Amino acid sequence: MRASGRLRAVIAAGAVAALTIGAAGCAESDRDGGGDGGTSAAGGTFIFAGAGDPKNFDPIFNDDGESFRPVRQMYDTLITHKPGTAELVGGLAESWENDPTGKVWTFKLRQGVKFHDGTPLDAAAVCANFDRWYNMKGEAAQSQMIYYTDIFGGFAGSPDALYDNCKAQDAATAVVTMKRYKGAFPGAFTLTAFSIASPEAMKKYGADTVTQNGDSFSYSAFANEHPTGTGAFTFGGWNKATGEITLNKNPDYWGDKAKVDKMIIKIIKDENTRKQELRAGTVQAIDFPAPADRKALAGEGYKVLDRPAFNILYLGINQKNPKLKDLRVRQAIAYALNRAQLVQTKGPGGSAVADQFLPDTVLGYAPDVQKYEYSVDKAKQLLAEAGATGLTLNFYYPTEVSRPYMPNPQEIFTVLANDLQAAGIKVNGVPRPWNGGFKDDVQQFGKQDLHILGWTGDYNDPGNFVGTFFGRAKVEFGDDAMTEMFDAIGKADATVDPAAKKTAFEQVNRDLAAKWLPAVPIWHAPPALVTTKNVEGLVPSPLTAEEFNTVSLTK
Repeated sequence: MRASGRLRAVIAAGAVAALTIGAAGCAESDRDGGGDGGTSAAGGTFIFAGAGDPKNFDPIFNDDGESFRPVRQMYDTLITHKPGTAELVGGLAESWENDPTGKVWTFKLRQGVKFHDGTPLDAAAVCANFDRWYNMKGEAAQSQMIYYTDIFGGFAGSPDALYDNCKAQDAATAVVTMKRYKGAFPGAFTLTAFSIASPEAMKKYGADTVTQNGDSFSYSAFANEHPTGTGAFTFGGWNKATGEITLNKNPDYWGDKAKVDKMIIKIIKDENTRKQELRAGTVQAIDFPAPADRKALAGEGYKVLDRPAFNILYLGINQKNPKLKDLRVRQAIAYALNRAQLVQTKGPGGSAVADQFLPDTVLGYAPDVQKYEYSVDKAKQLLAEAGATGLTLNFYYPTEVSRPYMPNPQEIFTVLANDLQAAGIKVNGVPRPWNGGFKDDVQQFGKQDLHILGWTGDYNDPGNFVGTFFGRAKVEFGDDAMTEMFDAIGKADATVDPAAKKTAFEQVNRDLAAKWLPAVPIWHAPPALVTTKNVEGLVPSPLTAEEFNTVSLTK
């Protein structure tokens, strides 16, 4: 890899090495490979239990982990991560470099790489993808490009657009130019949403066709039936009746070829059912086991693979409620929460109380932020000072979902609600289904006073955490007047010098805790995977971004 100039130092300063884990990645169970003395064998079918339906298989129109899981197996990005870490390494680009301004990025592409349809991966194909995203037409299509809007600001004609142009300097060299520096790069080039797809296949199957009917969206034949990338697996179909997504080994893959002939992602939405099917042997791996199940499964001989904690759970505070605009009330809420006890009783093994909104391995982490140690008396005092004694709040939480940072929302809500009520805050719990309910209520309509939500980092940069949460006005937090916070985060993110960027984000994190407090950080929790004994080579990712070409099955 060549990450040259000033941004090379940013990568080093980000302490990415601290996220490295062992290749086996095992905890609480066997660490001797198969555990039964078996020997790995090429071929076979690996069945993984997915926790929800994907939206579609076009990377740019997705923003959730269950969609990205199959997409990640079929596509590659220009830059990727070393397995088991957040360290940047070459993907479709063997190397890359930026100019001193951080606006011009030059990618040297791997030679001989082909898309699944046999067409070549070259600089023209890379530029066709960047131009496609920038020139996307239609409000429906643009509304589904969540990551693009977040990173690149806007589309052709928008004053907020970051992208300028992409030029094929030669077949093996793509030069991408931005209109201004953004601290998200080079990390953002690793995002699965920005995977490189076959221009020929996208054209043939009408990739840009997205239609909206009420709250529902329909996607193209490319997105649903003919996803075409360069990845280690090719698309074998999605049987919605059985809930099975089939992926076949790509024998022409440019990298380490898949060790199994086929992979099936079997959609099982119920957590208990996933566990039952693991025990029955109908699936060989599950994700996000409940904390109480981890030791039990390990004791039964299953492999529990811990990911490093690279996430955050937070209690969001909606300042649309006038009472919550008072910093003293938000601080009272923070003091009222016994987060240490929550971690001890409900957190996955290895969980830690969070004092700020990013892990301590990320550039800009400030160890001297204001801490809110549990104190019911302090909470009651602040509420009284603010004239908010007897406050009643509507607390929204999701159902029918398990997230890496939130394995059991109902239990987490119950503990936090009891803490708040002990401090004199009356809580009305509002359970809502994750899709078509909770996310819309919280992020689109702002119906809640409080809510629990979180984030797993996409890459190692502070802007991917605090910038994503608090870098602009959001309905979720209900106050578009916190311009000082928005400006401070924007200036920190636009700082090219790594030492100055580190200093700026450290101050942002201090001010988030002491001056602004738009939410309360709860914990960092290491989510786990569980596999049967005969699964070898599965490397847990701190980004929950596993690639399955390394997996083999013992006899």
